[in-house]
Amino acid sequence: MKQVLLLLTVVLMALPGFAKPGDALKYMPVQDGGRVKPYDSFAREMLEIIYGKSKFEGRNATEIVMTWMLAPQTWQSKKIFEVRNHQILEALGLPKDQRHFTGDEIFANEKFTLLRQELQAKRETKEKLNPYFQALQRLENQYFIFQEIAAGRMFKVVPAKEGDAWISVADLTPEFQEKFMNVTKTFVTYIGALAQGSDGKALDEAGTAMDEAIVKFEEAARAENPAAYSHDARIKAEVHYNDFHPFRWAYIFYFLAFIVLALIWTLNKESWMKIAWPLLAIGFALNTYGFALRMYIMERAPVSNMYETVIWVAWGTVLFATILELIYKYRIILVAGTLVAAFALVIADFAPAVLDPSLQPLEAVLRSNYWLTIHVMTITISYAAFFLAFGLGDVGLYYYLRGEKKNQEKIRAITTGIYRSMQIGVAFLGPGIILGGIWADYSWGRFWGWDPKETWALIALLGYLAVLHARYAGMIRNFGLVATAVVTFSLVIMAWYGVNFVLGAGLHSYGFGAGGIEYVSAFVAAHMLLVVYVAVVRRGKEA
Repeated sequence: MKQVLLLLTVVLMALPGFAKPGDALKYMPVQDGGRVKPYDSFAREMLEIIYGKSKFEGRNATEIVMTWMLAPQTWQSKKIFEVRNHQILEALGLPKDQRHFTGDEIFANEKFTLLRQELQAKRETKEKLNPYFQALQRLENQYFIFQEIAAGRMFKVVPAKEGDAWISVADLTPEFQEKFMNVTKTFVTYIGALAQGSDGKALDEAGTAMDEAIVKFEEAARAENPAAYSHDARIKAEVHYNDFHPFRWAYIFYFLAFIVLALIWTLNKESWMKIAWPLLAIGFALNTYGFALRMYIMERAPVSNMYETVIWVAWGTVLFATILELIYKYRIILVAGTLVAAFALVIADFAPAVLDPSLQPLEAVLRSNYWLTIHVMTITISYAAFFLAFGLGDVGLYYYLRGEKKNQEKIRAITTGIYRSMQIGVAFLGPGIILGGIWADYSWGRFWGWDPKETWALIALLGYLAVLHARYAGMIRNFGLVATAVVTFSLVIMAWYGVNFVLGAGLHSYGFGAGGIEYVSAFVAAHMLLVVYVAVVRRGKEA
């Protein structure tokens, strides 16, 4: 095990060194969204907003976004603007079976102006935007971003001599315009070589020339304000994070561990634990590594938005599953833990429009790293324990369908895992709520105000306390515990996702988001129906 982890560490440390000619563009510092980031991150985020993906026709975002500024007219006939909302497509008279459209199809459409007026009127009401208006706001944002990049106003590449603001390409002095012109000329040569499929030597020469022009530009920019240009280590770490995708690799290893553990549980192949433990350890190490990278890059605990809490919950689920496994050695706890963690990371990876993976500065209310670490991480780690109980509950329902009597031992192991997971969750959620009240008093001048986030966190706590007390008092038995493990997780979903994405109300506005309501609703409804179905089948067998 130690050898595996040591090898993983060596490989990860070596990865940033594999740079090739033409890569310097990815590392060029850009100021955007209140922070300095590599051009690689800037380009990925902009293409994700406009096109919905981080690549266009197999080409990297670093190439695509630069050409928006250098030759915006060539993109007029390209279908790069993503529109998913059917109401908007209908209003614009566009086909509903299509997702991407040209700028002329959308923004030259006379109906687009009417839609913007409709959106503005809705904003003035101060009401929460429904999915239609959220999609319309995204479309307006796409239009704004493309126009600003095309004009060179959004591409801020040189720090001012004084202050924190950076200067955009459109506002560069003649001296810097000349230096940036050298960058763009070598860039055009480089992508031309790529497009023509030039041989390795010619491509390397074009890439090296571009790298040299970028280095000269960066040296001049750093001389303007060295303090504002001192992010080299974090820039390199962020590019590595973007290229490596640690959470993607983590869920691959979690899923492999799940398959092996499921076979161990069903076939009683205990010797296979020698395979399962290294797979789990690698997955957990990768999850931890990705989390540590985000902490290093942003200099804070990465639990400030929905995406970051999801990857934190995945990490916590595996941690709690491992601890309980070491105590009870039931195997099924690890089966559920790895499956739930893999599921959470897959959702985070495949739903960027809902769970924004970009690295963003903290909102003002979150800028106390002390309270962010203590309160938010404590609350959200409790969700990991409840998620583990939920996963075990799903497995328990499966065994009730297969036959309660012949699977009594397995059901007993599952219910023990559920009970302990709920206890762990309550042990973190209760103090987390109290710590949140202390932070609220510090930030807002009051301990408790029945804010939706506070209220639903309390409802979730009371719900799980009721289940634990009912179990302790003998009011619910094994099936009741399995069923409530699934049902009560809907309270966590409401506190975790619903308040931010459905209600969108209260003082916790820094966590608000949009999208995914139909999928989450279907997920909850399907599990409620599953519980009812298993209960009916079980009652029928008893009759």
